Amino acid sequence: MKELSAIAKSVQASPTMAIDAMFKQMRADGEDVIGFAAGEPDFNTPDHIKKAAVQAIEENFTRYTPAAGILPLKQAICDRVHADLGDKVCYAPEQVVVSSGAKHVLYLALRAITNPGDEIVIFTPGYVSYFEMVRMVGGVPVNVPTLEENGFKPVPAEFEAVITPKTKAVIFNSPGNPTGAVYDESELQALADICVKHDLYIISDEIYNCLVYDGKPYTSMAVLGPQVRERLILVNGVSKAYAMTGWRIGYGLTTKEIAKVMSNYVSQSTGSPCAISQKAALEGLTASQDLVGTMREAFQARRDYMVSRINAIDKVSCIKPEGAFYVMMNIKKLLGTTIGGSRIKSGEDFAKALLTQGKVALIPGEGFCAPGYVRWTYAASMENIKEGMDRLERFLAQ
Repeated sequence: MKELSAIAKSVQASPTMAIDAMFKQMRADGEDVIGFAAGEPDFNTPDHIKKAAVQAIEENFTRYTPAAGILPLKQAICDRVHADLGDKVCYAPEQVVVSSGAKHVLYLALRAITNPGDEIVIFTPGYVSYFEMVRMVGGVPVNVPTLEENGFKPVPAEFEAVITPKTKAVIFNSPGNPTGAVYDESELQALADICVKHDLYIISDEIYNCLVYDGKPYTSMAVLGPQVRERLILVNGVSKAYAMTGWRIGYGLTTKEIAKVMSNYVSQSTGSPCAISQKAALEGLTASQDLVGTMREAFQARRDYMVSRINAIDKVSCIKPEGAFYVMMNIKKLLGTTIGGSRIKSGEDFAKALLTQGKVALIPGEGFCAPGYVRWTYAASMENIKEGMDRLERFLAQ
């Protein structure tokens, strides 16, 4: 039998989903485990959004739609972006691609711009799927490491140093997964200037844009002017803002030319996103945004508690993230030690030991190109966060 695709065989399963699957299996087996692995709001989808979906079903809005989304939803996305980012940013519906989740939009963006062998720059620690998506389209991921003491943000000169004639694009993520880093306008401008200078595409993953804390303003790549927008693919969705992870609606805003290529790819692969979910997303984007603020306030309180508890425990530490809902815990002082009979040589060893002994699930940093760290999510109830911190203390006290 002939061999399978070399590209397909090179793609690895998401470590985020793998750990979450282990956690769910342990819980299904009756074990008292607490999960801090998956990046998913613990809030329920708001009732007015669910009612819009029910209404869509009752009105038989259950057939195929245009491949890249219905016009009212595209217009609502344009209006929401304009309301959030101001008069500097105006997109038209033909510049919008709606697809089955922001992750799929990221894949479509890479499909649209990447030829085999093209290099795509990723700042690390970075979202686990970026690396595999680049490989899936025949590209080559190029990592630019960032440091905790710099807030996990890249040094512009180090970014420019990795650019070669093969470099095609860079992926930005602000607020960042897994670090919670939020770029201000001057930081974005310094990096965008390099992209303009070297004629690079910019994929800006802004899925956590509604989750920025302490009154810090949010800045999008899209506000930096026409020279940036002509090479920009802005990626967002409804999963984090409206607790709609399972509804699978993401969207991209870009030039008409790139949007057309992405739309063609949708039409010949997955086809249109779920019609019912599109109606639900339309309601989320156009209704009052008050619930978004309520969730943000809850996440900020949870963040503050988790950060204070971690930094009060010997041999682990973290910086306070400015956005998203993750904390990167530094475990470098534990490497080479033994905890409860388990030798800790890596973040993977720590995560496995904490799951099996402490009954707490989190993500090892290796999947994010961040050895010596593990990622917690505070998209969990305060009750579970308190218990998780207690279990961490007991585990480390062994």
